[in-house]
Amino acid sequence: MTELTEIVETFDLLEDWDQRYQYLIELGEQLPAYPDALRTEENHVKPCMSTVYVSAYADADDPRRIRYRGDCDTAIIKGVLALLIELSSGRRVEEIEAIDMDDIFARLQLGEHLSPNRHVGVYAIVDLMKAQARALQERASATV
Repeated sequence: MTELTEIVETFDLLEDWDQRYQYLIELGEQLPAYPDALRTEENHVKPCMSTVYVSAYADADDPRRIRYRGDCDTAIIKGVLALLIELSSGRRVEEIEAIDMDDIFARLQLGEHLSPNRHVGVYAIVDLMKAQARALQERASATV
């Protein structure tokens, strides 16, 4: 699990926003290939201008922890998605629910460097990730 503080420190080491954009693009390029079978309506982030898919699954070693995978057709948002996956994966539902996008935007200065439409899309990604985590928890509780 990566903490926001670690990502903020990395961002602070980068001298300008061109370097930070490049870092986000590189994060996105590191995402594993997203299976075509998961490109479904329930995994599609509809309010996002980019085509974004994200899906949650239970950690094989600790089913109380959630992992994510995702994909996007635009480089910057794919990088932001990778960052969100890194911040969220391996956490319990309560921790995912506590993710504060306003804090992330403020500490990484994303609000100043992403268009308002992209801002809405990023919030939509987080909302879907939270909803998927809740749904996984509810399914797990129903089978117990």
